[in-house]
Amino acid sequence: MSSNRKMPRARVPRAPIKSLSDLIFGLALSIGTISLIVGVPRTALDVTTDIAQFGFSFLILIFVWMSYTSIMSVLPIEDETTIILNLLLLFLVSIEPYLFWLNATYASYVVKGAMGAGLLNIASIFYAIDMAGLMLILALFTHQLTSEEKRLLPRELLRKYKFVRNTLLVSAGIFAITVLPIFWSVSIMGTPIRFYVWFLPMSVSWLRRVNMHI
Repeated sequence: MSSNRKMPRARVPRAPIKSLSDLIFGLALSIGTISLIVGVPRTALDVTTDIAQFGFSFLILIFVWMSYTSIMSVLPIEDETTIILNLLLLFLVSIEPYLFWLNATYASYVVKGAMGAGLLNIASIFYAIDMAGLMLILALFTHQLTSEEKRLLPRELLRKYKFVRNTLLVSAGIFAITVLPIFWSVSIMGTPIRFYVWFLPMSVSWLRRVNMHI
């Protein structure tokens, strides 16, 4: 009779994943800070632009970190798929500052009239793919939390987390769709609309947090 009992599912210890995630997020934020001192600004406008660019990247990483830690505090790490998605998310986080720095660097070349438009296009496509991947993985994790079979959340919180999942999917879709050529060929004041559209996920995130506090 005892032989028919199901063995409890082995779970991966949370501590190593948490330590690795803290290290990766801290490293990503540090790399973003270092990018501020790579070039010496010559005007007040350069200083303002550098801080604004870093601020955008900083907000993105902080948003991902807060969402990730909130989800992983509840979600059990108990299968290979979850582990792989965790590692993939951390990889995407680690390269975000580099891809953002490429976009900022090549954008300055384009403004100065130097060659770099083609490289900026490629760098921006990679950045959009990176961000779409981050949002999608967070959405997949949140979807696991909303599973009524797993009972990871109180029933009264399911609606709110389903909304979180949906907004993350929308954000992933916004970033993904900007890789289309039209978002590069169409410009506003000389800047491809791809870069303007990237601000929409921030608005979606704000709406999500408003809804979470209702």
